[in-house]
Amino acid sequence: MENGAVYGPTTEEDPRPVRGARSGFAAYFSLRRLPSRRLALKVLQLLLSLLAFICEEVVSQCTLCGGLYFFEFVSCSAFLLSLLILVVYCTPVYDHVDTTKVKQSDFYITLGTGGVFLLASIIFVSTHDRTEAEIAATVFGFLASIMFLSDAVFKFLERQQEPQMRKPEATRRAGALTEPLNA
Repeated sequence: MENGAVYGPTTEEDPRPVRGARSGFAAYFSLRRLPSRRLALKVLQLLLSLLAFICEEVVSQCTLCGGLYFFEFVSCSAFLLSLLILVVYCTPVYDHVDTTKVKQSDFYITLGTGGVFLLASIIFVSTHDRTEAEIAATVFGFLASIMFLSDAVFKFLERQQEPQMRKPEATRRAGALTEPLNA
């Protein structure tokens, strides 16, 4: 017998990938996982913390530099954390991690960042030399902290509206675990 009569071709040629409307980087980037209000807040957090950081970096000299350095650290950290959260929500990374942990981490990171950013802005306002760059940095800092805190409040209210998980039967009765099954 000839090989051609017994064995047929087992592989098919791969067609070239079709280039549609979403190809390349755009195919991996999705803005649909966040509602439009929360997406707008996330983008505002990112932009305002970046603007606060840039304005703070323009400051050339200071008399009480502790507040400036703390504000610098917090504004840069806020920018990087908000960028990280936005990347997780908008890329396929979101599909590979536990969504409840992502949402919980988002809530605590947003709440903590907003609180520390507000504190850093208050400290920076009380220690700056009143130059235009410092005033602009504090304005952007206060606005960014408001965006972070309002996002955390919206997330908290959203979580309160979710239905409560039903408790298992064994935890409802106090003696359910100590009673024998055949009693």
